[in-house]
Amino acid sequence: MDKRLKYLNALRYFESAARHKSYSKAALELFVSQAAVSQQMRQLEEVLEVQLFVRSGRNMQLTQSGEKLYHSTHQALNLLVQGLNSIQTEGLAGDLTITSTQSFCSLWIMPRLYRFAQLYPDINIRMMGSNQVEDLQAKHIDIAIRFSTKDRLKINSQLYYEQFGEDAVYPVCAPNLLDHVKLEHPKDLMKCNLFSFANEKIVTWHEWFKHAGVDEFEQHIKKTEVTSSDMALSAVLSGHGVTLSASSFFKPYLQSKQLIIPFKIMHPVKWQQYIVFDPNSAKLKRIKAFVDWVKDEMKNSPPV
Repeated sequence: MDKRLKYLNALRYFESAARHKSYSKAALELFVSQAAVSQQMRQLEEVLEVQLFVRSGRNMQLTQSGEKLYHSTHQALNLLVQGLNSIQTEGLAGDLTITSTQSFCSLWIMPRLYRFAQLYPDINIRMMGSNQVEDLQAKHIDIAIRFSTKDRLKINSQLYYEQFGEDAVYPVCAPNLLDHVKLEHPKDLMKCNLFSFANEKIVTWHEWFKHAGVDEFEQHIKKTEVTSSDMALSAVLSGHGVTLSASSFFKPYLQSKQLIIPFKIMHPVKWQQYIVFDPNSAKLKRIKAFVDWVKDEMKNSPPV
């Protein structure tokens, strides 16, 4: 046996430090001190007689030798995990960590989650609302539900991506808004306070008005920017304006007649819905149960 294999533990530390480009983040992942990671890296460099890292500000950058070793150790550890999972897949009982946008978590998952709990009482759900694209492996997240205006997401080859649906976008407002503003033509929405999303460049009011045949939108000055759909819907439910919303978010309010679609003109761009998870996860039985449940809920949702 190659004598260097005595240092498998150091290689495990190295893979984590190289993936995060940080000794401190590796220490958090491995539940050890930063000093322990640093010591293991010094020992590994001495044994191999090569430099693996160079410091760049607060980050640790890989040398050319480090890049080569990271590629090999990362593949080897993943292969080992796959082998372990093939003989030791966990059952249904246990924890499951799920992330999605703050809006999707609060407006879609949470109101329905009791039904999943009734079907699978032994699965404990941890919801993580975030508008960032979270690193599933680094943060130990089991499932991500993501949205894109593109037909394909940027693929991480280690994760499984499945497009499971699409979501149409419409303008919505409270019925009592009509007591204050006469809405007979799409251009009349310019009399209202319009809620839009900060930094959104594609699913915008500008594109909706253009699609609806309204050319004067640039003259509109009543605007409020928010960072999530739940904030916008909270405002329009109080009769404070109009927002563009994905149909999966406003359907319950449409059914309860708390919201209406003033003009049934769909935005020209739809949100594509994706489920993302690690196909080598030991929690595949749990993941499949949740994924199937989400698909069934989406399929059984009433039309707009």
